[in-house]
Amino acid sequence: MTPNSPSARQPRLRILLLSLVLAVLRLSAEPVTTGWVPLFKGIDRLTGTNSTSSGDFNNLMVAHILRIDLTDPDIRLLPTPPHTNYLANQRETAGRTVSQFVKAYGVQVAVNANFFSPQDYYLPEGTAMRLDGLSISDGFPVSPANQAESASVLFDVNRTARIVHTNWPAASTNGVLHAVSGDYPILVDGRNVSRAYLGGGNIHEIQPRTAFGVSRDGTRLFLICIDGRQAHSIGAYDYETAAWMLLAGAHDAVNMDGGGSATMVMQDSLGQPLRLNASSAVADSGRERTVGSHLGIFAKPVAGFVNGIAVTPADDAATIRFTSTTPAVVQVGYGTNNPPDRLTEASVAPATNHTVRIVGLVPGTGYYFRVLATAASDGTRHESDVRFFTTTRTVETLEVVPLNAPWRHSAANLDGVGWTAPGYVDSAWTGPDRGVLWVNTSSAGTTLDREILGGELVPNFASGLPFVSYYLRTRFNVAAAPAGATLAIEAFIDDGAVFHLNGRELRRVRMPEAPAEILRATLATGTPCSGNADCADTFTVPVDGLLVAGENVLAVEVHNSSSRSPDITFGARVVLETPVLAPPDLGIARDGEVPVLEWSGSSFRLQQADSPAGPWTDVPGSAVASPYRITDTAATRWFRLAR
Repeated sequence: MTPNSPSARQPRLRILLLSLVLAVLRLSAEPVTTGWVPLFKGIDRLTGTNSTSSGDFNNLMVAHILRIDLTDPDIRLLPTPPHTNYLANQRETAGRTVSQFVKAYGVQVAVNANFFSPQDYYLPEGTAMRLDGLSISDGFPVSPANQAESASVLFDVNRTARIVHTNWPAASTNGVLHAVSGDYPILVDGRNVSRAYLGGGNIHEIQPRTAFGVSRDGTRLFLICIDGRQAHSIGAYDYETAAWMLLAGAHDAVNMDGGGSATMVMQDSLGQPLRLNASSAVADSGRERTVGSHLGIFAKPVAGFVNGIAVTPADDAATIRFTSTTPAVVQVGYGTNNPPDRLTEASVAPATNHTVRIVGLVPGTGYYFRVLATAASDGTRHESDVRFFTTTRTVETLEVVPLNAPWRHSAANLDGVGWTAPGYVDSAWTGPDRGVLWVNTSSAGTTLDREILGGELVPNFASGLPFVSYYLRTRFNVAAAPAGATLAIEAFIDDGAVFHLNGRELRRVRMPEAPAEILRATLATGTPCSGNADCADTFTVPVDGLLVAGENVLAVEVHNSSSRSPDITFGARVVLETPVLAPPDLGIARDGEVPVLEWSGSSFRLQQADSPAGPWTDVPGSAVASPYRITDTAATRWFRLAR
């Protein structure tokens, strides 16, 4: 047989094909990842996908991993703080979704942490929660260690992290600044110990996962959420979660509360929460779960060409300050729409420290903005991300309805009756009784009811329960109805209410949205925090065209969320806010070598003089507005603003 004969070549071809197959298998053994991408200064993100069955990755799954550099001086941790009315083993934290936690505390990223109770999952924000396992927030012992959830992640005052795999009996917490706890370890001293959990019950089956990991030296924290119960990612076993942690660089790791609670959220450029993972709870119900324990992280933005953006809003203006890494000519795009659709004038000379003044804004209004910078060296155009600010609104306040104001009230069927109109005669109603008004047929009332003594609403004696709805009216007087006035309302409502002013609807709170008709039998769509009116609903409503000089009638209908509810509560404090012109703030900055005057407000005249004593004259020009560039610098001049 010659070497080139077909029978001689065939075995070699088979060996070559086998080698290619083995090479493909080796390549597919590891999941596909994005690599580490900076999210914030000191926080990197990695996303991984597994679609093969090999090694420790055997299921279809998508993993979201954050790596936190604990040595970064700008990184700060925030486990869920204690409840405002803290009570150990009962009212330890206030429940929130992870997105609500990001919004409430302004952290840059957050994930869910300890197990908690009650696990009703969609409870209102602020619901009192009890945690399982050790939790410490800024040195405060929120929840003690216990045997059930005994794998703890501890952070000392230097923010070095360590994991106590079986924190029972409880280890000393001396010098511990923060702590959160999970159920059991999945990675111990760099070893994946999790195959031992196979067959151990529901929690050890394929599930959505949240896990925390720590590097060998304790300077890196790893947070992971694995999507589950969805077509793109079915979830992970414990040993697969540990394998992701090893891939990320963790040396020790703990399985935290997962399932539908597994949620990872970041703060977007507008300060709003943005989910990074695909929560199975959101996929199932459209809503994040309310959880009792979170870990939030504060961080600074990643450095770019434009840095240090800071905004100082005024009533009708805003000052934007920032730096650029090299000299640049800059503008600011701004507007009430996103993307911003208006532009300031371009700066005159390239610089690295910039101040841009935006004028002619509407008080109390939100604006989007972004910085546009053109590098002087090569003409490259740079844009910051879009950000957001709200102009201030300087007001004079007058309390027109105190919390203990007198109200007339009725439980009659008033469907189709114009009971909200100023001319409606309510003299046959019960009262007037001073707020807070309430009835509770099961106890002595809520905490608020007992602390603020008010009148009692009449119960339905036939059922032994409150009526579904009650109607209330009170009156207040104002000397004038100024343009731009608003009513700031602080209301204690169990459960829902509709507010009317002089016969016109103002606001619905936990009631079907307009244009749905509200009838006597209409039920509230939800309940306040903890199911009682122990926390306030606060909102501000414009009253242009509704408020009148003289007597005004505030009418409110309060509704229960269930016909079997044993209690109903209503009380409100109303403050009239009248806009006033704030005094101007005149300052001076530089655009290159050119002095620039800046001021708040847009209805002032800029005046100049050779000395503070005057005489003062208006600066020449038909439309002098901030910012004003002083081109004549040969003489010393004084400037002021006048109306």
